[in-house]
Formats: sequence, C-alpha cells, structure tokens
Amino acid sequence: MQARRAARELALILFSQFEKEITKYTKKDFEDIMLKSVRILSNSASEELKLTVGSLIDLKDTLETYEAEHESNLSRPMGAKNKPVQIPMTDEMISKVDSMLDIAEKAILALEIAEFTTLESQSEVKNYAIEIAEQFKINHEAVDNEIQKYANGWDISRLVKMDKDILRIAITELLFSKDAPIKVVVDEAVELAKKYSTDDSSSFVNGILAKVIVENGLK
Repeated sequence: MQARRAARELALILFSQFEKEITKYTKKDFEDIMLKSVRILSNSASEELKLTVGSLIDLKDTLETYEAEHESNLSRPMGAKNKPVQIPMTDEMISKVDSMLDIAEKAILALEIAEFTTLESQSEVKNYAIEIAEQFKINHEAVDNEIQKYANGWDISRLVKMDKDILRIAITELLFSKDAPIKVVVDEAVELAKKYSTDDSSSFVNGILAKVIVENGLK
C-alpha cells in the first residue's frame, strides 16, 4: 500500500471520529484521535483474523464431514482413509470463501495502515492525514459549499456521513492541498466509497468530484 493511500484511509477514520465542530479541534486532538483509531484498527484486525480462522475451521469440518458421509466412503472398511469426492454444489462454498476473503482483506488493510502510521520511516502517512484534517478545518465552509452546490438538491446534513467525509477529504486535497494528481485523488475517493459506503456511493462521489474539477478549472 502506498503511503498517500494509507493516509487517505486514515483520514477517513479520523473524520469519522469527529464529535464536535471541526474548528474546535487542535492538531494535538487530531494526533490523539489518530492514535486511538490505529489502536481500534489493530484490535479490529486481530478480531477479524480470528473470525477468518474460525470460518476456515468450520469450512474444513464441513468438507471433511461431507467426504466421510459420501456414499463412496460409507462402504469402505473401518479405519480406511477416505477417498476424495466431488462437491456437486459450489455456490455455498464460494459464498463462504468470499466472506472469508473479505474479512481477511479488511484485516490486512487495517494492519497495513497501523504499520504505516507507527513506523518512524512512514511518518508521511500520519503527517499527510493530519494535513488534510487541518486544511479542512481552515476551509470547511468552502469545502461543504462545494458539496452542497453539486449534491443535486440533497441537503448536506442528510447525506450519508461516509460519503460526506470521503468528499470532504477529496475536495480538500483538490482545492487546498493540490499536492496529489487529480486522477489519483478521484480514483481513491471512488475506491473508498466502494469499500466503505453504499452501492450508489461511488458514482455519487465520482459525479460530484467531476463537477468540482470542471467548475474550478482544475487540470
């Protein structure tokens, strides 16, 4: 995972923890919330990996039971090793594997972010996430006005919070950080929406960011 991508993931977690007006937070507050978030991520990753191991054990038990109770093995002598058998229905197995892969990917991501944030050599992650938060603190009214302007009649207070936070991060980068390529900012905002929000969120986020780019003459 690239440092900036990890920083955006961390910034999203940071934004989700805000409980008061953004202007009331200090840089120390941002750092404290981030440390708390990394601890939550690490604990969450540990629990999710345990779930994955448990699911793998259940899946193995299911396969072994199916094999042992298959008609070709029921007629074998006691103590004889079971013969491998075909699995006629794959959809249930695929669904179980997909669930485990999803859990494992989230756990790996959480551990990567935690590692990036805690390693001294990767302080860029923490610094960039805090920079986004501080730039949003200074320019929050302008950023929210951009969202409201292009939200197709939606009141900003009624938007899905995850979508709003993703847009706040991306628009802050586009208009006030101006340090990352536009395509990268948009693509990663869309990926965050796909990963963490609703089915329609990625197209919603992409649409608003496209208008922000055009209307502000960004290149």
